[in-house]
Amino acid sequence: MNFPRCLRLAMVALVPAAAISLGLGNALAQSPPASPPAVSAPATPAPAAPAPPPTATPAPAAPTTPPAAAETPATPPPAAAPVQTADPFGEQITLAPKTVVIMKGNANWDSAFDTLIDSFKSLSALLDKQGIKPAGNSMIVYTSTDDTGFTYLAEIPVDQDPKNLTKDMSIGKSPDGNALKFVHRGSYDNMDNTYEAITNHLDDKKLEAKDTFIEEYITDPLKTAEDKLVINVYVPLK
Repeated sequence: MNFPRCLRLAMVALVPAAAISLGLGNALAQSPPASPPAVSAPATPAPAAPAPPPTATPAPAAPTTPPAAAETPATPPPAAAPVQTADPFGEQITLAPKTVVIMKGNANWDSAFDTLIDSFKSLSALLDKQGIKPAGNSMIVYTSTDDTGFTYLAEIPVDQDPKNLTKDMSIGKSPDGNALKFVHRGSYDNMDNTYEAITNHLDDKKLEAKDTFIEEYITDPLKTAEDKLVINVYVPLK
């Protein structure tokens, strides 16, 4: 902020001058001395010039209120992110049958995932060649298991029947009925932990399962890294 400058004027005093009369000889010496001339009084100093008044700072202009129509509407706050909930474990559901193209196969545990992927590739190639898009997620239905391996049905839902099926392929229906739903996240090799937890859950609830179970691949197994898989496991109940 700029402040007004103060001015100061010097006061000058005038020094008085005395007029001295000279003596006029002896004759005049005998005469009574003349009265001394009056001494001029010192001149009264001129008053100091008044300092100029400070320049007044103009007050800021009052803001102009824009018309109501020109007001910008307030931006709404961003929506809160959805809360991540835990995956269902042992949720009771009812499976609805779907029309599926099926490929039978068997595999040993050491190369289980690679064998399943090969079956999905064969089914996908058949559908792609005929311009048929899947009508749902790929599934594996386990029909029997033992210590060395298992037999299975690889299934892909369709809205129309494909042609030129190989001898290992057919058209049919996916499993239906009452089942429990479990969710596995991660690689196929780590599914042993999920199935162990499923077995414990069935024992705790005293539930009896059928001799089959179903895996629905929520993530595309042909395009998803194995450690990023999301698989719904369905356990049909007796």
